Amino acid sequence: MNELIEKRRSIRKYRNDKSVTREQIKRLLEAAMFAPSACNSRPWEFIAITKRETLDEIARIHPNAAMCATATAAIVVVAIPQDGKPEGYFPQDCGAATQNILLEAADMGLGSCWCGVYPRTERIAEIRALLHIPEPKIPFNVIALGTPDEAPSPRGFFEESKVTYIE
Repeated sequence: MNELIEKRRSIRKYRNDKSVTREQIKRLLEAAMFAPSACNSRPWEFIAITKRETLDEIARIHPNAAMCATATAAIVVVAIPQDGKPEGYFPQDCGAATQNILLEAADMGLGSCWCGVYPRTERIAEIRALLHIPEPKIPFNVIALGTPDEAPSPRGFFEESKVTYIE
């Protein structure tokens, strides 16, 4: 298995002495935009946040994003639902873009944490209002970013019992 996949962790505590740079954010967004999407529809936009007050407000309104209070940046993945072909695939597509951000962050030595917004209507409404995201666009998630101030143990593992082989 790829070492990077094993190295990636959800980081919930960040150091405040080293900020995520615009160049690092650009690299993370480039990785996101290389993700696969249904019919290459790319049903996403991104909001990059480094403003301390906005990060603090996200930590206040999102019950599972308290780590934004110590993060020095965040990326909000914004889904753009499609009408027609390929309708309905934006959750998979935005999930793939998110995973690319998480893996690229780990490769860069940054910590990250995926905080779900979609499909929770109350979270969608609060993040939409805070960031002025117009309908029909949907705030999909918040990804907290920064220099890790913790090193959690691995939590993932292979479970043979969850695999069916058809040979």
